Amino acid sequence: MSDTAKLLSDDFLDDLAQQAKTSPRLRMHCDMRTSGEDTSQRMLNALEKGTIVPVHRHRYTTETQLLLRGVIDVTFWDDDGHEIERHRIDPKRGVYGIDIPAGVWHSLEVIEAGVLFEAKDGAYQPADPKDFL
Repeated sequence: MSDTAKLLSDDFLDDLAQQAKTSPRLRMHCDMRTSGEDTSQRMLNALEKGTIVPVHRHRYTTETQLLLRGVIDVTFWDDDGHEIERHRIDPKRGVYGIDIPAGVWHSLEVIEAGVLFEAKDGAYQPADPKDFL
């Protein structure tokens, strides 16, 4: 295997999940970019039940979430902070992920600990406080 290849095996995901269990935030990410100059946004995010993902938006980029294991609810919110939609993502039931349009308020709730692959358009931009409800 090449020096830059990462085999995304059960062992790899188990290790990431174990790190999430011991993290104060109950989650752990793995940056999947190939270098600091890589302008993509790709990461794995191991999520434990009880982790808090604040309601937020990405004003200029679509976000694609694919769940490799576990069960999550992805929620959408209006500008006043009211939940308006909820989608259960569960690979065992044939629902593998969701594509979140740019500018849409969203969050997630972990129903069963898992690992999520996330991708967004373009290079990483730090979050603006205006992008959290």
